[in-house]
Amino acid sequence: MGDKLHAKRSDIPTVVGDMATATVPGQFSLVYLVWNSIGSLRTQAEQVACFRNAARHLAPGGRFVIELSVPPLRRLPPGQEAVPFHVGRTHAGFDTLDLTTQQGTSHRYRDLMAQLAGMELERRVAEWNGRPFTDASESHVSVWRKPA
Repeated sequence: MGDKLHAKRSDIPTVVGDMATATVPGQFSLVYLVWNSIGSLRTQAEQVACFRNAARHLAPGGRFVIELSVPPLRRLPPGQEAVPFHVGRTHAGFDTLDLTTQQGTSHRYRDLMAQLAGMELERRVAEWNGRPFTDASESHVSVWRKPA
């Protein structure tokens, strides 16, 4: 992805590293975590470290934006731990959801992680077009703000 960015805009500096620990000099008005990237961090401790790292890089008043799917828990019968998100001729994909450990694509602890990192939830919508987030939403875009 860094190579593709540089092919389009060589003037934008990039860093390849662990989103929970990588640091760059300076403070920024925006830290953006792309679609479902937070799910790559499998433990709550790793995810909290990511929120803290984002907060460390934000200037006062800066925003941390993540985009994340919401697990389809209504489709999860008692005892079932996975829900298909794609079933095709050449590919099958399932979201594994462990409600006991909160492992998977759950957004349940996101606000707590932001609070632990010193940020406040400013806005949550279902999609980039600003559609309101409801209990029927299948994804969300959340913006946290570092207090001024």
